[in-house]
Amino acid sequence: MTDRITSEFGATSTAREVAAGCDLNGMTAIVTGGASGIGVETARALAEAGAEVMLAVRNVEAGEATAADIGKTAPGKVTVGRVDLSDLASVAAFASAWGDRPLNILINNAGVMACPQSYTAQDLEMQIGTNHFGHFLLSILLARGLMNAAEEGRTSRLVSLSSIGHRRSGIHFDDIHYRERPYDKWEAYGQAKTANALFAVGFQERFVDLGVTANAVMPGGIMTPLQRHLPREEMIAFGWMDENGKINDRFKSTEQGAATSVWAVLAEELEGVGGLYLENCSQAVPWSQDTPFEGVMPHGLDPEAAERLWLVSEETTGVRV
Repeated sequence: MTDRITSEFGATSTAREVAAGCDLNGMTAIVTGGASGIGVETARALAEAGAEVMLAVRNVEAGEATAADIGKTAPGKVTVGRVDLSDLASVAAFASAWGDRPLNILINNAGVMACPQSYTAQDLEMQIGTNHFGHFLLSILLARGLMNAAEEGRTSRLVSLSSIGHRRSGIHFDDIHYRERPYDKWEAYGQAKTANALFAVGFQERFVDLGVTANAVMPGGIMTPLQRHLPREEMIAFGWMDENGKINDRFKSTEQGAATSVWAVLAEELEGVGGLYLENCSQAVPWSQDTPFEGVMPHGLDPEAAERLWLVSEETTGVRV
């Protein structure tokens, strides 16, 4: 990868460090899942740089508390909107409330991981239903706002949060929602995270000429509420923590975990560039067994799979581009 895009930042950089010196006054951003985990630090870095940030959250009370906290260093920059990504009607209502207002930055950060088998309001498997289909509909309904914010020399940017978990599974197009096959929570998570990566490929293809670029981001391993469905014993078995609760040194802080999302929407070297999988504030290298916790697998960037998923997503959500 001789033309691989890299930056001065890396795995230990923080979101604030990435945003330092950037002037985002007059710009708007939406961060889904902005009331917890890396969503908080993503929103904080953007707001402190001057952007008007809306936290798109399911728990409005938690969102308001986060907005008040960020407001201590970025007064008046953060607002809160309610959206339940597991209910397409809620997604449509949120997007309708936003309307066609210019939107410079959309960070699809929210997600659910390794939950028990369950289904969304529209009877979609919960992980791909929330992580992908909810965000797909949100992004398409907000696309006009993203296009309206684009200017000559500055595209609007979309970030789709993926994960190294994508290595666990491609898309099972014959049974995406586990109607027939046995449910496996980690395979389902992997499928959903692959979908997040493929969505960036499909969105880039359709919107780059309209002034909007899209990239997938792998934030790294971070201990956040995302792990709410995992028993402590399972995390110990994975080596994520020891028996005393000490977190593995490989894990990032929330501030570090937010860095690549912020870099993806601010980096000059990514202007006009999309359809990539980014991690540690650089374009990811291909996955290999020598570095099992880094890199992107071919099925995460496969253009044919991205196209097939896009068509399924249009049919599932009822919106077409």
